[in-house]
Amino acid sequence: MAEHPHATLVRKGYEAFASGDMDALRGLMTSDCTHHVPGSHPLSGDFKGQDAIIEMYGRLYEETAGSMRVEPRTVLVDGRGHAVAVHHFTAERQGKRLDEDGAIVFRIVGDKVSDLDECVADMDRVNDFWS
Repeated sequence: MAEHPHATLVRKGYEAFASGDMDALRGLMTSDCTHHVPGSHPLSGDFKGQDAIIEMYGRLYEETAGSMRVEPRTVLVDGRGHAVAVHHFTAERQGKRLDEDGAIVFRIVGDKVSDLDECVADMDRVNDFWS
């Protein structure tokens, strides 16, 4: 049985992020896409539009000196424009190490991601890491 197209789209996004291919990521998003990052740290908030999202991804890379790794574990779809990806991520920053599970709820319109709602397992730990 073939993978659902929305799961394939999400996996392509993780692959592009992992390889640093921002042009590929841009091509997977609608122009007005929004990425919601939870927390109360300098990298949390709502990033609207491809440029803002790509800039935020660049900051993740810069802040972690390229150490951030995100490994998708599973992708679930509903066939109605939603996908949930559960992943594991690690990063190092200013002598701190983050080793967490997380998830992103994707909203998909046509064949592009229009919204990403990020969730983390331990909000306090994530806030401390990025602060």
